[in-house]
Amino acid sequence: MDTTAAQQHEVLVLGAGYAGLSAAVQLAARTRKRGDLRVTLVNPYDTFTERLRLHMTATGQETAEMNIPELLDGTGAAFVRGWVTAVDAEARTVRIDDDRVLRYDTLVYGLGSIADTAAVPGVDDHAYTFDSPQDATLLADRLARLDGGTVVIGGSGLTGVEAAAEIAERHPELQVVLLGRQQPGAGMHPKARAHLDAALARLGVEVRSGVEVVKVLPDSVELADGPGIPAAAVLWTTGTRVSPLAAAAGLAVDERGRVVTDNALRSTSHPDVYAVGDAAAVPQGYGVMHGTCQSGMPTGVHAALSILRTLAGKEPRPFRFGYYHTPVSLGRNDAVVQFTHPDGSPRRIVLTGKRAAKYKETVSAAPWPTFARMRKMPASGALWPHGGRYTRTRSAI
Repeated sequence: MDTTAAQQHEVLVLGAGYAGLSAAVQLAARTRKRGDLRVTLVNPYDTFTERLRLHMTATGQETAEMNIPELLDGTGAAFVRGWVTAVDAEARTVRIDDDRVLRYDTLVYGLGSIADTAAVPGVDDHAYTFDSPQDATLLADRLARLDGGTVVIGGSGLTGVEAAAEIAERHPELQVVLLGRQQPGAGMHPKARAHLDAALARLGVEVRSGVEVVKVLPDSVELADGPGIPAAAVLWTTGTRVSPLAAAAGLAVDERGRVVTDNALRSTSHPDVYAVGDAAAVPQGYGVMHGTCQSGMPTGVHAALSILRTLAGKEPRPFRFGYYHTPVSLGRNDAVVQFTHPDGSPRRIVLTGKRAAKYKETVSAAPWPTFARMRKMPASGALWPHGGRYTRTRSAI
């Protein structure tokens, strides 16, 4: 069929994180022999950000560089490098770098989350983040120049724990202090939490729970209660925020600015917009999903298949997802893996030590063979999210 570009159904995917890239690869690979649909992926960088490994980048360790155009090679998807500066949901257009406008018929909104540096004074000016490999590299450069002093990590969640362990292991000359309102691993089974606590103690990480940072200064942090802490460097890992573009476009959003979706991942206010990953407030039986790589990739795959069902005149199937595990690195040769119920609550099953480290490495590397299989996926099969894992099933379209 000779189809002109003007007759093509334009699918625009914003954001090449785990969710956005999954949507683009799955959709383009399944339709590459069709002439009536075109997929375009927009991202500010042409390299993929492995957020699961940024704590390694922050300590000067080399990680594989994933080129997005190469990952799309063979799928038929186009790549546009640029920053999304505006979305017009009524005109169905997206503005890139303020000087280019792209039209869409269907939009996949995957502009994920970044560190919330606005909630506490001084964070934006004086703290490092893990928002990109460039940010992590800046911290690595700073740590490499220090011959002593204290590194403060604001946030005792799992990102903070991984960063604290990695920095302490790679830079034993530095004192690492992990600050947070909650105890590290607060949502884990006691066995998992005990191993995590022991690992941090072994690495010399000072943990202070039940504290709140109220200000970050160039050389210290101020606490709500008690004296401040001198700091040669501060890493901020507590709290995230999403892009305000969805709200500015008039899409229905929740209190955190995430696009509110139905059970097929369509915007409840604009059904021609699908939201995936951290950008989406996705309803499930146990509540609204929280964004992780574990859930991000399945939302991308499901959005792609839902788009194809809709274009075929069928109703999209509901998205159902259950969490499976929480793997946490504790340096290069130690880790803890907390297996979970579908709602994310901890089970009694826990993996620790070197076996857990190997498990975590397998999980971290899993997206790349998954993307490779997606690129080769025939129309009769799909990688389908099931229980937090990917299983090959019969076609969902």
